[in-house]
Amino acid sequence: MSSTTVAAISGKITARTASVHIDPGCNAFLHDCFKQFNIHIVPVEGDPVSALNRQKYEACILRLYDPEADKILQAARNSASNRRMVIYGIARNTQEALRYSAYGINAVFDEPLDRQRVLKVVRATHLLVIHELRRYVRIPLVSQTEIESGHRAPIIGTTLEISSGGISVRSNTPLPKSDPVNLVLNLPGQEKISVRAFVCWQREGDKAYGLRFDTADDRRLKVRAWIDQYLEIV
Repeated sequence: MSSTTVAAISGKITARTASVHIDPGCNAFLHDCFKQFNIHIVPVEGDPVSALNRQKYEACILRLYDPEADKILQAARNSASNRRMVIYGIARNTQEALRYSAYGINAVFDEPLDRQRVLKVVRATHLLVIHELRRYVRIPLVSQTEIESGHRAPIIGTTLEISSGGISVRSNTPLPKSDPVNLVLNLPGQEKISVRAFVCWQREGDKAYGLRFDTADDRRLKVRAWIDQYLEIV
């Protein structure tokens, strides 16, 4: 499991918010406001454009009057792993807040920062940040799954990890690489869930396969709901 998308099996998760060009005192203040929502402020060191292209964050915060704001926002929205991140802007006036609206600024903190106003904004937006993390988190899970393909008898596999986008399994029987399959999942506390999927990778050495849920199959939303419940996301 990636260190940047950690899910504690106890049910608590911590999201990372990149803090760009913000002084230590302000970072400490913001961290104190965000931490009660299981969101940590992570100061970005060095070139922020490089960092946003190299590391995964669930959110980003920067001053919208930063001389490099346009470059930073462009890097965030063009990054394969960060383009859906929640972006918080710090602005001194309405004009600054609206200047970069094309980048989809999610929320704005008025400067000078006031604790109660900041908490109000974070409280209203923190689920967006947590839900963004949920898209990437992988939960280790050992359970039996049936893999149905064509007219063959179901293949019995063992799940390794599960996410809202797909699962990894171990199977002694080779899985079809091109044809879609139907997965029958046994998730704790749930009735069996069937969902259409496609094999997207395999590791022949340990007989492991990655399967991506078909985005056209709404039954995958039951898996997402189970993950939400498992991680205590409400």
